[in-house]
Amino acid sequence: MPYTLILQHPALAQCDLSVLNTLDLPEGKTHRHTLRIPVSETFALPDSAAEKLSSQSIDFAVLPDMAFSDLGLIVSDMDSTLITIECIDEIAAGAGLKAQVAEITEQAMRGELDFEQSLRRRTALLKGLDEHFLQDVYDNVLQLSLGAEALLEECRQNGVTFMLVSGGFTFFTEKLQKRFGFDYQYANILEIENGKLTGQVSGRVIDAKAKADLLVEHRQKLGLAKHQVVAVGDGANDIPMITEAGIGIAYHAKPKTQAQADACIRFGDLQAVRGWFR
Repeated sequence: MPYTLILQHPALAQCDLSVLNTLDLPEGKTHRHTLRIPVSETFALPDSAAEKLSSQSIDFAVLPDMAFSDLGLIVSDMDSTLITIECIDEIAAGAGLKAQVAEITEQAMRGELDFEQSLRRRTALLKGLDEHFLQDVYDNVLQLSLGAEALLEECRQNGVTFMLVSGGFTFFTEKLQKRFGFDYQYANILEIENGKLTGQVSGRVIDAKAKADLLVEHRQKLGLAKHQVVAVGDGANDIPMITEAGIGIAYHAKPKTQAQADACIRFGDLQAVRGWFR
Protein backbone atom coordinates (compact mmCIF):
# COMPACT_ATOMS: atom_id res chain seq x y z
CA MET A 1 0.00 0.00 0.00
CA PRO A 2 1.40 3.45 -0.87
CA TYR A 3 1.99 5.97 1.90
CA THR A 4 1.62 9.72 2.06
CA LEU A 5 2.79 12.60 4.20
CA ILE A 6 -0.30 14.62 5.11
CA LEU A 7 -0.30 18.18 6.42
CA GLN A 8 -3.45 19.80 7.81
CA HIS A 9 -4.25 23.39 8.76
CA PRO A 10 -7.43 25.47 8.26
CA ALA A 11 -5.39 28.12 6.41
CA LEU A 12 -2.70 25.92 4.90
CA ALA A 13 -2.19 28.18 1.86
CA GLN A 14 -1.04 30.93 4.20
CA CYS A 15 1.47 28.76 6.07
CA ASP A 16 5.22 28.73 5.43
CA LEU A 17 6.00 25.29 4.02
CA SER A 18 9.46 26.19 2.70
CA VAL A 19 11.04 23.68 5.07
CA LEU A 20 9.66 20.91 2.84
CA ASN A 21 11.77 22.15 -0.07
CA THR A 22 14.91 20.87 1.64
CA LEU A 23 13.63 17.28 1.86
CA ASP A 24 13.71 16.29 -1.85
CA LEU A 25 10.06 15.26 -1.84
CA PRO A 26 7.85 14.74 -4.90
CA GLU A 27 5.16 17.25 -5.71
CA GLY A 28 2.13 17.02 -3.50
CA LYS A 29 -1.57 17.63 -4.00
CA THR A 30 -3.47 20.27 -2.10
CA HIS A 31 -7.16 19.88 -1.35
CA ARG A 32 -8.88 22.45 0.83
CA HIS A 33 -7.04 22.29 4.17
CA THR A 34 -4.65 19.41 3.41
CA LEU A 35 -1.46 18.72 1.48
CA ARG A 36 -0.69 15.13 0.52
CA ILE A 37 2.82 14.14 -0.61
CA PRO A 38 3.74 10.57 -1.66
CA VAL A 39 6.47 9.12 0.58
CA SER A 40 7.81 5.72 1.63
CA GLU A 41 6.29 3.87 4.56
CA THR A 42 9.44 4.53 6.61
CA PHE A 43 9.61 8.27 5.90
CA ALA A 44 9.80 10.52 8.94
CA LEU A 45 10.09 14.28 9.06
CA PRO A 46 13.37 15.54 10.50
CA ASP A 47 12.93 17.07 13.94
CA SER A 48 13.73 20.54 12.63
CA ALA A 49 11.00 20.29 9.97
CA ALA A 50 8.51 18.88 12.46
CA GLU A 51 9.21 21.75 14.86
CA LYS A 52 8.80 24.31 12.06
CA LEU A 53 5.39 22.88 11.12
CA SER A 54 4.24 22.49 14.72
CA SER A 55 5.16 26.10 15.45
CA GLN A 56 2.51 27.04 12.88
CA SER A 57 -0.12 24.72 14.43
CA ILE A 58 0.08 22.33 11.47
CA ASP A 59 -0.91 18.71 12.12
CA PHE A 60 1.05 16.14 10.12
CA ALA A 61 1.38 12.38 9.81
CA VAL A 62 2.62 9.63 7.49
CA LEU A 63 -0.27 7.25 6.78
CA PRO A 64 -1.47 4.75 4.19
CA ASP A 65 -2.85 6.54 1.14
CA MET A 66 -6.51 5.64 1.60
CA ALA A 67 -9.88 7.09 0.68
CA PHE A 68 -12.26 7.76 3.58
CA SER A 69 -14.83 5.54 1.88
CA ASP A 70 -12.35 2.63 2.08
CA LEU A 71 -12.76 2.63 5.85
CA GLY A 72 -15.34 0.41 7.47
CA LEU A 73 -15.33 1.40 11.14
CA ILE A 74 -14.39 4.38 13.29
CA VAL A 75 -14.25 3.76 17.03
CA SER A 76 -14.23 6.89 19.17
CA ASP A 77 -13.87 7.73 22.83
CA MET A 78 -16.52 10.12 24.19
CA ASP A 79 -15.23 12.36 27.01
CA SER A 80 -12.75 14.99 25.77
CA THR A 81 -12.93 13.45 22.31
CA LEU A 82 -16.41 13.40 20.76
CA ILE A 83 -17.51 15.84 23.47
CA THR A 84 -15.55 18.58 25.21
CA ILE A 85 -16.13 17.57 28.84
CA GLU A 86 -15.42 14.74 31.27
CA CYS A 87 -18.99 13.86 32.25
CA ILE A 88 -18.19 12.43 35.66
CA ASP A 89 -16.35 15.62 36.62
CA GLU A 90 -19.36 17.72 35.69
CA ILE A 91 -21.76 15.44 37.58
CA ALA A 92 -19.49 15.80 40.60
CA ALA A 93 -19.73 19.58 40.30
CA GLY A 94 -23.34 19.25 41.39
CA ALA A 95 -22.17 17.77 44.67
CA GLY A 96 -19.33 20.23 45.17
CA LEU A 97 -16.84 17.44 44.47
CA LYS A 98 -15.54 18.44 41.04
CA ALA A 99 -11.95 19.13 42.09
CA GLN A 100 -11.70 15.88 44.03
CA VAL A 101 -13.14 13.77 41.21
CA ALA A 102 -11.23 15.64 38.48
CA GLU A 103 -7.91 14.87 40.16
CA ILE A 104 -8.69 11.14 40.09
CA THR A 105 -9.77 11.51 36.44
CA GLU A 106 -6.47 13.19 35.54
CA GLN A 107 -4.46 10.47 37.28
CA ALA A 108 -6.31 7.84 35.27
CA MET A 109 -5.90 9.76 32.01
CA ARG A 110 -2.16 9.98 32.59
CA GLY A 111 -2.02 6.24 33.22
CA GLU A 112 -1.09 6.64 36.89
CA LEU A 113 -4.15 4.77 38.17
CA ASP A 114 -5.85 1.57 37.06
CA PHE A 115 -8.97 2.69 35.19
CA GLU A 116 -11.46 0.41 36.93
CA GLN A 117 -10.18 1.40 40.35
CA SER A 118 -10.37 5.08 39.44
CA LEU A 119 -13.87 4.66 38.01
CA ARG A 120 -15.16 2.99 41.15
CA ARG A 121 -13.44 5.55 43.40
CA ARG A 122 -14.94 8.46 41.49
CA THR A 123 -18.39 6.90 41.25
CA ALA A 124 -18.43 6.15 44.98
CA LEU A 125 -18.02 9.87 45.65
CA LEU A 126 -21.31 10.49 43.83
CA LYS A 127 -23.37 8.33 46.18
CA GLY A 128 -26.66 9.99 47.12
CA LEU A 129 -26.57 12.55 44.31
CA ASP A 130 -29.96 13.19 42.68
CA GLU A 131 -30.19 11.79 39.15
CA HIS A 132 -31.44 15.14 37.80
CA PHE A 133 -27.80 16.29 37.91
CA LEU A 134 -27.14 13.91 34.99
CA GLN A 135 -29.82 15.55 32.86
CA ASP A 136 -28.56 18.99 33.84
CA VAL A 137 -25.09 18.06 32.59
CA TYR A 138 -26.49 16.77 29.30
CA ASP A 139 -28.77 19.76 28.76
CA ASN A 140 -26.57 22.60 29.97
CA VAL A 141 -22.92 21.55 30.03
CA LEU A 142 -22.23 18.85 27.46
CA GLN A 143 -21.02 20.17 24.11
CA LEU A 144 -19.82 18.33 21.04
CA SER A 145 -16.21 18.87 20.08
CA LEU A 146 -15.71 21.09 17.05
CA GLY A 147 -15.97 19.03 13.88
CA ALA A 148 -17.84 16.15 15.55
CA GLU A 149 -21.09 16.62 13.63
CA ALA A 150 -19.20 17.02 10.36
CA LEU A 151 -17.30 13.78 11.02
CA LEU A 152 -20.49 11.88 11.84
CA GLU A 153 -22.08 13.20 8.64
CA GLU A 154 -19.06 12.07 6.61
CA CYS A 155 -19.45 8.60 8.11
CA ARG A 156 -23.11 8.49 7.08
CA GLN A 157 -22.37 9.69 3.56
CA ASN A 158 -19.54 7.22 3.04
CA GLY A 159 -21.08 4.17 4.69
CA VAL A 160 -18.53 4.09 7.52
CA THR A 161 -19.81 2.54 10.75
CA PHE A 162 -19.31 4.75 13.82
CA MET A 163 -19.00 3.28 17.31
CA LEU A 164 -18.77 5.26 20.54
CA VAL A 165 -16.94 3.47 23.38
CA SER A 166 -16.63 5.28 26.67
CA GLY A 167 -15.34 4.82 30.16
CA GLY A 168 -18.15 7.24 31.02
CA PHE A 169 -21.81 6.41 31.30
CA THR A 170 -24.61 5.05 29.13
CA PHE A 171 -26.85 7.90 30.30
CA PHE A 172 -24.87 10.11 27.90
CA THR A 173 -23.83 7.67 25.15
CA GLU A 174 -27.43 6.52 24.64
CA LYS A 175 -28.68 10.10 24.32
CA LEU A 176 -25.94 10.96 21.84
CA GLN A 177 -26.71 7.86 19.77
CA LYS A 178 -30.41 8.73 19.66
CA ARG A 179 -29.61 12.32 18.74
CA PHE A 180 -27.09 11.60 15.96
CA GLY A 181 -28.06 8.12 14.83
CA PHE A 182 -24.63 6.50 14.85
CA ASP A 183 -24.39 2.74 14.88
CA TYR A 184 -23.10 1.51 18.25
CA GLN A 185 -22.41 2.80 21.76
CA TYR A 186 -20.93 1.18 24.86
CA ALA A 187 -20.32 2.72 28.28
CA ASN A 188 -20.69 2.04 31.99
CA ILE A 189 -24.08 1.79 33.70
CA LEU A 190 -24.61 4.03 36.71
CA GLU A 191 -26.79 2.42 39.36
CA ILE A 192 -29.77 4.59 40.34
CA GLU A 193 -32.26 3.70 43.06
CA ASN A 194 -35.23 5.87 44.03
CA GLY A 195 -33.87 8.73 41.96
CA LYS A 196 -30.47 8.68 43.68
CA LEU A 197 -27.05 7.47 42.54
CA THR A 198 -25.90 4.49 44.60
CA GLY A 199 -22.23 5.24 44.03
CA GLN A 200 -21.78 2.03 42.04
CA VAL A 201 -21.69 0.88 38.44
CA SER A 202 -23.32 -2.35 37.31
CA GLY A 203 -22.44 -4.87 34.63
CA ARG A 204 -19.30 -4.99 32.53
CA VAL A 205 -16.83 -2.19 33.15
CA ILE A 206 -15.80 -0.47 29.92
CA ASP A 207 -12.11 -0.03 30.57
CA ALA A 208 -9.10 0.00 28.26
CA LYS A 209 -9.24 -3.73 27.55
CA ALA A 210 -12.99 -3.66 26.93
CA LYS A 211 -12.58 -0.84 24.41
CA ALA A 212 -9.99 -2.82 22.46
CA ASP A 213 -12.06 -6.02 22.71
CA LEU A 214 -15.15 -4.23 21.37
CA LEU A 215 -13.11 -2.88 18.46
CA VAL A 216 -11.94 -6.39 17.54
CA GLU A 217 -15.44 -7.82 18.01
CA HIS A 218 -17.01 -5.31 15.63
CA ARG A 219 -14.16 -5.50 13.16
CA GLN A 220 -14.80 -9.21 12.87
CA LYS A 221 -18.57 -8.78 12.88
CA LEU A 222 -18.34 -6.36 9.96
CA GLY A 223 -15.82 -8.53 8.09
CA LEU A 224 -13.21 -5.78 7.93
CA ALA A 225 -9.47 -5.91 7.47
CA LYS A 226 -7.41 -4.25 10.19
CA HIS A 227 -6.41 -1.32 7.97
CA GLN A 228 -10.08 -0.41 7.54
CA VAL A 229 -10.51 0.40 11.24
CA VAL A 230 -9.70 3.75 12.87
CA ALA A 231 -9.67 4.44 16.61
CA VAL A 232 -9.72 7.94 18.10
CA GLY A 233 -9.07 8.85 21.73
CA ASP A 234 -7.22 11.09 24.15
CA GLY A 235 -6.41 9.17 27.33
CA ALA A 236 -4.29 6.30 28.57
CA ASN A 237 -7.32 3.98 28.58
CA ASP A 238 -7.62 4.55 24.82
CA ILE A 239 -4.12 3.23 24.06
CA PRO A 240 -5.07 -0.47 23.64
CA MET A 241 -7.78 0.34 21.08
CA ILE A 242 -5.52 2.86 19.33
CA THR A 243 -2.80 0.23 18.91
CA GLU A 244 -5.33 -2.47 17.95
CA ALA A 245 -6.80 -0.33 15.15
CA GLY A 246 -5.31 -0.17 11.69
CA ILE A 247 -4.91 3.58 12.19
CA GLY A 248 -4.85 4.97 15.71
CA ILE A 249 -5.43 8.68 16.15
CA ALA A 250 -4.62 10.65 19.30
CA TYR A 251 -6.94 13.65 19.65
CA HIS A 252 -5.60 16.51 21.80
CA ALA A 253 -4.18 13.67 23.82
CA LYS A 254 -1.91 12.98 26.74
CA PRO A 255 1.78 12.39 25.81
CA LYS A 256 1.57 8.64 26.49
CA THR A 257 -1.34 8.35 24.08
CA GLN A 258 0.33 10.46 21.40
CA ALA A 259 3.41 8.24 21.57
CA GLN A 260 1.34 5.15 20.67
CA ALA A 261 -0.73 6.71 17.86
CA ASP A 262 -0.19 6.61 14.10
CA ALA A 263 -1.41 10.20 13.79
CA CYS A 264 -1.91 13.00 16.30
CA ILE A 265 -4.41 15.82 16.04
CA ARG A 266 -2.77 18.40 18.27
CA PHE A 267 -4.24 21.56 16.79
CA GLY A 268 -7.21 20.77 14.53
CA ASP A 269 -10.74 19.71 15.35
CA LEU A 270 -12.43 16.36 14.69
CA GLN A 271 -12.80 17.12 10.98
CA ALA A 272 -9.06 16.42 10.87
CA VAL A 273 -9.93 12.72 11.23
CA ARG A 274 -11.57 13.01 7.81
CA GLY A 275 -8.60 14.99 6.51
CA TRP A 276 -6.16 12.11 6.96
CA PHE A 277 -7.91 10.37 4.07
CA ARG A 278 -8.63 11.19 0.43
